[in-house]
Amino acid sequence: MGNIYNYLMTAWQEERKNNLFVLLAALVLVTIPLPYIFNSIAVIVFVITSILNAKNYKFNFQKILIYPIALYLIMLLSIIWTIDFKLTFAALSKELSLLLLPICFFIIQFSKADKLKILSYFSHAIFGYCVFYLIKAIVRYCLTNDTSVFFYHELVTLDVNAIHVSVYCVVSFFYFLVKTNKTAFDKIALIILALVTILLSSKNIILTFVLLLLIYAFSNRKNTVKKSYVFIFLILTVVASILFFNKIKERFEIEIQSTGTEKTINNSISKEGAVYNVTINEAWNKDKFQHNDFFPGTALRVYQIRIFKELLQEENIFFTGFGLNASWAKIKEKRIEHNLYPGYERFNFHNQYVQNFADLGVFAFLLLIIMVLLTLKIAIRNKDFIHFSFAVLMISLFLTESFLWRQRGVVFFTMLYCLLNTNLIDQSLKKKFKII
Repeated sequence: MGNIYNYLMTAWQEERKNNLFVLLAALVLVTIPLPYIFNSIAVIVFVITSILNAKNYKFNFQKILIYPIALYLIMLLSIIWTIDFKLTFAALSKELSLLLLPICFFIIQFSKADKLKILSYFSHAIFGYCVFYLIKAIVRYCLTNDTSVFFYHELVTLDVNAIHVSVYCVVSFFYFLVKTNKTAFDKIALIILALVTILLSSKNIILTFVLLLLIYAFSNRKNTVKKSYVFIFLILTVVASILFFNKIKERFEIEIQSTGTEKTINNSISKEGAVYNVTINEAWNKDKFQHNDFFPGTALRVYQIRIFKELLQEENIFFTGFGLNASWAKIKEKRIEHNLYPGYERFNFHNQYVQNFADLGVFAFLLLIIMVLLTLKIAIRNKDFIHFSFAVLMISLFLTESFLWRQRGVVFFTMLYCLLNTNLIDQSLKKKFKII
């Protein structure tokens, strides 16, 4: 932790002298896992400083930045037709990053070296957070003798969110991985980031992480056979961890069971009576459920897509949606209609594509599709694996999480979307960072 602190303090002194905006942009990313007030201040300072310095920079119009701004404008317009004015109005401030951060990137143009510095500070900071989470978990385990403190939300808290932190860890992991001349610190960071990603137990992120490792290991023709074996070993380590860490194993087993045709009993939560795991088939087809029916992750998301389909048929929302963040009431109505346990009404659609469509209509849905596909296209064209890993993570994550409806999620996505999509990585940096 001391080395990380010294690294960040040295960076502060150097960047304050040479390029304040690199530091301010890095602070926006670095403060994301902290309490909301810190990240809000970082965003405000970055935006205000950019605007105040606009006269010193040439305005650089880039089409790629129009899409998040357009998405925010649809959110703003939805206040006209929303079915819940209070919820929509409150959510607008949380989504402001979609409007303000792209405007900053019209003003401030970061060089390729600057962008790698920003990613470096972010990745080192995430490593520092991971070390802190592990130390905290060890202390809690010593006090409680409860192994659950090492896994999922218990490791990082529900508010910070295990799935969100998993995303930060994977992006940071690939920052260190693509460096050609790795130091001992880089190798330690890779181990810690991979370990925390596994402990956080996000099934989607772990599977995407393994997929990205496979792509990295086999897509680069310059890789030696030895290097391929190293990555295969790493993948096997991840798979072995899934099989032998009971907490993680249970989460995957429930998902596998939900693909069957018959209900199974959920032993982990059946304390005062039998609780049954809902299958994917039941989630899509069954009309009435019982209050002791439990929806595993995939089954819940299938059910949420199903009720969106029903709402699309029953309500006139194709072009407008219900309004930003206003679909909660309709989800509750469907919960009552299908007799789910009352706790399920607190879940949104848990799918960013569906959430955009349900809340804002077809145009917001198409904008999101355009943004993620353009990000993937630019990453492949630039042959930048950090960029590529971000694109693949977002495409996958949006299938299971309404990531942009959380303040941390929208800041992270918008900042990296703007940072990575506005320029290419120049040729001189290939000496230090390996490109696909």
